[in-house]
Amino acid sequence: MQILVTGGAGFIGSNFVRMALDDRLPGLEGASVTVLDALTYSGNLANLAPVAEHPHYRFVHGDIRDTGLLDRILPGVDAIVHFAAESHVDRSVRDASVFVETNVVGTQRLLDAALRHSIRRFVHVSTDEVYGSIAEGSWDEACPLEPGSPYSASKAGSDLLARSYHRTHGLDVRITRCSNNYGPYHFPEKLIPLFLTNLIDGLPVPLYGDGENVRDWLHVDDHCRGVALVLAGGRPGEIYNIGGGTELSNRELTELLLEATGRDGSSVQHVEDRKGHDFRYSVDSSKIADELGYAPQVPFEQGLAETVQWYRDRRSWWEPLKERAAL
Repeated sequence: MQILVTGGAGFIGSNFVRMALDDRLPGLEGASVTVLDALTYSGNLANLAPVAEHPHYRFVHGDIRDTGLLDRILPGVDAIVHFAAESHVDRSVRDASVFVETNVVGTQRLLDAALRHSIRRFVHVSTDEVYGSIAEGSWDEACPLEPGSPYSASKAGSDLLARSYHRTHGLDVRITRCSNNYGPYHFPEKLIPLFLTNLIDGLPVPLYGDGENVRDWLHVDDHCRGVALVLAGGRPGEIYNIGGGTELSNRELTELLLEATGRDGSSVQHVEDRKGHDFRYSVDSSKIADELGYAPQVPFEQGLAETVQWYRDRRSWWEPLKERAAL
């Protein structure tokens, strides 16, 4: 199988590429992978260094909005796994324009190109944030979309576009919606890598509001396994939630990170809450479990410990990124 992975130099996309080329993704053994990435501030070729010499790997520097480029690289491609997106909520609050351009317009152009070149399968990778906030219980795939931030609104728009191309054109589109990812190679603007790298350097960590906002945490390896299951065996036109099964408040997570780095509560700096901050996310993953046999394999305690150690050992990776992004 020849797979095009958009956003493959980012956190989740690069993990998917490394796992695919190492034959660690179910149903994708022996696959060839072409990565398309614009290498914006969070795209990083260093994330792909472990597979740079792999005979089944090719990198293309470019934008998903570039229709001419898409027409040059899509012939021969069997499947698209679409990770490329602007994803940082805080940045979307400051300026939503690039989120609409990349997440909505970029997805539309990619879908059109997939139609032109008769791509057999298109997996659109999305987020649980499109559902909004839920006080109790968990969302299933039939729940309405009520996004609360410009970021999640742009992802909801791209979800709806992707599904419309299945219903209108018969394109084999499959959508995944994941909970909060964590793990190695995570760009240090998101909560876990930002807090970890600050604490490693003895710097304070900015905790929004009272810290009681709740997220479900999913190891990036488990997410990629879920995406691979959907690519290999999912049903056209269907949506699959992928959750990690570990719900923690931001305060609880911060306490775990303090403990892991040997810091105490004096390192926590309470800051004004984010505008429109969703209180709680929680997805019901029973559909992908029942249909495709998905289950998280990385226990949170183990995954977090390994992530902490990875950042301790990889200062040369994350320090330049923090300087570049002025974090």
